[in-house]
Amino acid sequence: MDVLIPKKKWSFITRWWWLGALVLAGTGAAVRYWPRPGQRLHVAASRLTISSVTRGNFQEFTAIDGVVQPLHTVYLDAPEAGTVQQVLVEEGATLTAGQPLLRLANPDLQLEMVNRETAVYDLMNNLRNTRTQLLQNRILRQNQLADIDFQLAEARRVFDTNQVLYDQKVIARQDYLQSQNAYRYQLRRRQLTQQTLRQDSIAMQQQLGTMQESVQRMTSNLALMRRQLDDLLLRAPIGGRLSSLAAEVGEAKTRGQRLGQIDAPAGVKLHAAVDEFYIARIAAGQVGEVVVEGQAYALRVTKIFAQVAKGLQIDLAFTGPPPPGLRRGQTLPIRLALSAKAPAVLLPKGGFYQQTVGNWAFKLGADGTRAQRVAIRLGRQNPDYYEVLAGLQPGDQVVTSSYEGYTDQQELVLDNGRP
Repeated sequence: MDVLIPKKKWSFITRWWWLGALVLAGTGAAVRYWPRPGQRLHVAASRLTISSVTRGNFQEFTAIDGVVQPLHTVYLDAPEAGTVQQVLVEEGATLTAGQPLLRLANPDLQLEMVNRETAVYDLMNNLRNTRTQLLQNRILRQNQLADIDFQLAEARRVFDTNQVLYDQKVIARQDYLQSQNAYRYQLRRRQLTQQTLRQDSIAMQQQLGTMQESVQRMTSNLALMRRQLDDLLLRAPIGGRLSSLAAEVGEAKTRGQRLGQIDAPAGVKLHAAVDEFYIARIAAGQVGEVVVEGQAYALRVTKIFAQVAKGLQIDLAFTGPPPPGLRRGQTLPIRLALSAKAPAVLLPKGGFYQQTVGNWAFKLGADGTRAQRVAIRLGRQNPDYYEVLAGLQPGDQVVTSSYEGYTDQQELVLDNGRP
């Protein structure tokens, strides 16, 4: 026969004993893991970044991005207004100097050229006709002078004869005076004819000179217009790569409108924008470097643009051969030096600075399991390092990750393997 065994109940003392044990265990855990001001805090080592303090050369620099550009660029502008008649090359083509690129059509310029040619030909014909006419007039004057010379000689002969006869009382005084007047008339006539011939010659030379100058001026203008017509066939001024060409057949272009650009093959440069904070510290000749495929290449600031737009715009040139295979528009990271290199104690940069402003840090002890809060003093900084002025020595290990949640602690206990 089965017998009912009554269930044992915990005694009052037993229940309080277990409750006390749980309270003590919770209190111990809280003491060990709950952060309290002025106490230590257990932190998983995997959550922290540990950096070593080193001694090396410190240099202030700023990190900027440089865009690859050709060292020299020649821009192509429309020399005359016109309509694109023919495009002879494609964008990206490699060109030789003098190679035709495109042809423009300008009917108004061509019509003006025809009109000016006609005007020049007419003026040249007038010049020839005038020269012929002036030459004929000169011949006519010379014939007149020859006739006058003959009549003067005859009048002189008659006058000389009559003078002898008059002295001998052979002829009357009236005849003598008549021959004398005839001689004087012919002499005066010759003088006037010579003067007229001389003045006509001077006037002829002046007229011919004026017309000749007009012909030369119009011929020069005509040659200039021919060059303008020749310029309608746009040619490459230098050899290089046609990096851009903005022209389509039938498109109207105005004089001076940008049509494209040619990149000279000799060398490249980097164009970059520097934060306005550093404007006072940027100067021509300043050095920098860029690392391409693990190789460092030295740079030098060659130009600083006066206008500040989206930062201070600068150009940098390679001091030696540039990296091979660079292409226009490629972006490269540049380290632009702001000071000379100098020996210093260096601490890698990290998020701890946001909470400490460089006044203190957690430094690991010799066993690497505990990090004590120590006062430090930092100086200059660059994108990679802080300059340590006091509080740390080369070889020290420092927690450089963010101190968010740790700012009230004096010591961090690193638990390896703790999540």
